[in-house]
Amino acid sequence: MALQPLPDYPWDLMVPYAEQARRHPDGIVDLSIGSPVDPTPGLIRDALRAATDAHAYPTTVGTPELRQAIVDWFARRRGVDGLTLDAVLPTIGSKELVALLAFLLGLGAGDTVVHPVAAYPSYAVGAAIAGAEAFASDDPAEWPESTRLVWLNSPGNPDGRVLSVDELRTARARARELGAVLVGDECYAELGWEREWSDTPTPSVLDPRVTDGDTEGVLAIYSLSKQSNLAGYRAAFLAGDERLVRRLVTVRQHAGLMLPAPLQAAMVAALGDDAHVAEQKARYRARREVLLPAVREAGFRVDRSEAGLYLWITEGQDAWVSIDRLASIGVLAGPGVFYGEAGPQHVRLSLTATDERIAAAAARLRGLRPISG
Repeated sequence: MALQPLPDYPWDLMVPYAEQARRHPDGIVDLSIGSPVDPTPGLIRDALRAATDAHAYPTTVGTPELRQAIVDWFARRRGVDGLTLDAVLPTIGSKELVALLAFLLGLGAGDTVVHPVAAYPSYAVGAAIAGAEAFASDDPAEWPESTRLVWLNSPGNPDGRVLSVDELRTARARARELGAVLVGDECYAELGWEREWSDTPTPSVLDPRVTDGDTEGVLAIYSLSKQSNLAGYRAAFLAGDERLVRRLVTVRQHAGLMLPAPLQAAMVAALGDDAHVAEQKARYRARREVLLPAVREAGFRVDRSEAGLYLWITEGQDAWVSIDRLASIGVLAGPGVFYGEAGPQHVRLSLTATDERIAAAAARLRGLRPISG
């Protein structure tokens, strides 16, 4: 059997630009990767320390305490009531789930995995791992009859797009017509900045306004990396259709995929406390309010970016031209071409840098002359 080739890891192409940015007299401002820089909250670290006597094997399904914490969090923060303990499952971060889900669900040759046009590359990689075909589309009417898995990403990475309840309903209806599993990747849901999402989480694909209370064929995934500064913990989970969750539990049990017991305890602490999430959102909001006007003063247009950890920007030039211009002032961005065909003239700036580095980036951007014409 011929295996589908996997793409080279794209970030290797950024090495010369990173070297250029590091030569700036005041050092590099790395806004290319969305990796948290702020401390992990103390209550989470305390929970981790208290659970280090983890002499027994953990279970794949997670402790009852963790599963209940996930159920309670969905009800409290996502407006999703009625989930049972059998409808949730912790995972080793969200990226492994994104990359493996098509394979874990048994997709293969002749099946199609739909993902957003502007998309994190792991959706397409996951299709390739399973031997399926990836198809980039934001229009449910375009999804082919061979579609068996649909990825939605709201708020989106890289573009910060938020899907409304009506858009989510339309996607669910089309997925049902096709007999496809619909999965909402919702890892930035707590980080909304504009309109009604400024003070409340963005809509979930499991919201009863979307599902009418029927979660068959629907899953949502979430990560604590962004809201709780737990990227290094690899702490995430999924919820939804109990039949699909049982399938994933069985496969993951055979594969030995399970979250370490101390991390499960840390997740319980994180999921039970909303105050640290509000504090972290306030930090990101303050950084965004510093960076956003400077980006515009430098001649960039900001597209979407109403939620999430990034500014999706363009100056109407090839993305690599913008990457080079930003590197010349010591600012490292992410090229839009890494996120599919939607961003050949876009770059992505992350809000995950210290206050001091964000301020430095803003000052440098204000001194960058816009490209005329």
